[in-house]
Amino acid sequence: MKTLLKIVLTALAVIVLAKILPGVEVVNYTTAIIVAIVISLLNLFVRPLLVFFTLPATIVTLGLFLFVINAIIILLADKLVDGFEVPNFFMALIFSVLLSFFRTILFSLLKEKKEVNY
Repeated sequence: MKTLLKIVLTALAVIVLAKILPGVEVVNYTTAIIVAIVISLLNLFVRPLLVFFTLPATIVTLGLFLFVINAIIILLADKLVDGFEVPNFFMALIFSVLLSFFRTILFSLLKEKKEVNY
């Protein structure tokens, strides 16, 4: 249930970012949900491979190359999903940073408050 809610919140963030950022387009809400699922799957399967193969570049740049990997994930989602369009690499970079920021805020609302027993 929590995974489904995370996908819906990610789709909401994708829609908001498509409204804010120039050139980023999402055709409808169904496309936004598909984009959220595709981004989640790419982060699950492709991102670890990219991180592994670019580890030297990530170390040399002190982790900043991970932003490039995130932008590549967004561009891959653009190619895989019809109805989702990101115009260029720079916009994908901005989109990925803002998406990560929005997801952090939205997912923090899902965390359960732990009960303290004394």
